[in-house]
Amino acid sequence: MTHNRESLMETTRTNAEFRQAIEECRKLYVAKLGDYGAAWHVLRTSSLTDQILIKAKRIRTIQVTGRQLVGEDIRDAFIAIVNYSIMALIQLELGCEDTPLSKETAIEKYDFYATRAYELMIRKNHDYGEAWRIMRVSSLVDIILMKLLRTKQIEDADGKTEVSEGVEGNYCDMVNYAVFALIQTGHGKEETNQQKR
Repeated sequence: MTHNRESLMETTRTNAEFRQAIEECRKLYVAKLGDYGAAWHVLRTSSLTDQILIKAKRIRTIQVTGRQLVGEDIRDAFIAIVNYSIMALIQLELGCEDTPLSKETAIEKYDFYATRAYELMIRKNHDYGEAWRIMRVSSLVDIILMKLLRTKQIEDADGKTEVSEGVEGNYCDMVNYAVFALIQTGHGKEETNQQKR
């Protein structure tokens, strides 16, 4: 009985932390919409995949070398991974166009796919029993990179797969792993130590 109560409390904590992290990402997304509009709507999903790849590789380089020469910290890069992944999900649905989305549509679609990723996290977290909490941030980055390589492979094969769930599942997973990393590095705690692992 005690184990069930502890498990429920941990799950409740994860759900709250996940929503808080997504809200942090959403706030930046909305602020950038105010500055640039949805100019990203011109990008093909493959270009968004490459943007995510750049951010993930930057995090790994900083983790491996323990040094960074640009002011942006790794939390900013994880936020970018969340936002670019959600943009990619939007593009999969709507396609790319030269005309930007309206701000209202861009926010509505962001919320839809953020909720979808959250619901996927709840289902997987139930089955895996909060296993992500014992993972290193460096492992979360490696998994994101693996998901990116899978996504690029599928994109280069014109979306054809034999047994894979396809790129949409990979983008959702990248959202969730990046959110887990944001929770793990919450407000800078142990960030320095995590970079070296």
